[in-house]
Amino acid sequence: MMGKWLQLLRAVAPRVTRVAVIFNPDINVSAPLYIRAIEAAAPTFRMTVALDRVHDDAAIEEAIASLTHEPGGAVICLTDSFTITHRDVIISAAARHSLPLIGGPSGFPKAGGLMTYWYDASDQYQQAASYIDRILKGSSPADLPVQEPTKFELVVNLKTAKALGLSIPPSSSPALMR
Repeated sequence: MMGKWLQLLRAVAPRVTRVAVIFNPDINVSAPLYIRAIEAAAPTFRMTVALDRVHDDAAIEEAIASLTHEPGGAVICLTDSFTITHRDVIISAAARHSLPLIGGPSGFPKAGGLMTYWYDASDQYQQAASYIDRILKGSSPADLPVQEPTKFELVVNLKTAKALGLSIPPSSSPALMR
């Protein structure tokens, strides 16, 4: 999914050459997996990656402001309880510095971030319910296969795209926000 985020950034903001990855390492135990995937995919899109470990609002502002020293910056916000709690600070800093931001569930673009590509949570809950049903009917949890998300949604905030001077290609618009 992280490679897809870079691909989407390239599609809507072709001048992006540098991405800052915002995350809180004390909370986000999955960050190393996401970061490896981002760093592995970045050369494919001719992008460099900066890792910004943030613990407070000042660190968020500093990380995002550092992208303005050169053109071609964008922000990737990894999802964790810290970045969700500080979502408005992250989004307003990205907007203040005119930087595209991709991250997290649909709450990010709904609150003013540029876009997200994320798994469909309701589909995940349905899958979990079917597993619970199977277990209650006698299946052993050890015998059930691990299921990965199968449904994803792309959400783009068109107002933010317009403010950034970006046009959204029609091929990337299955679930556009207006």
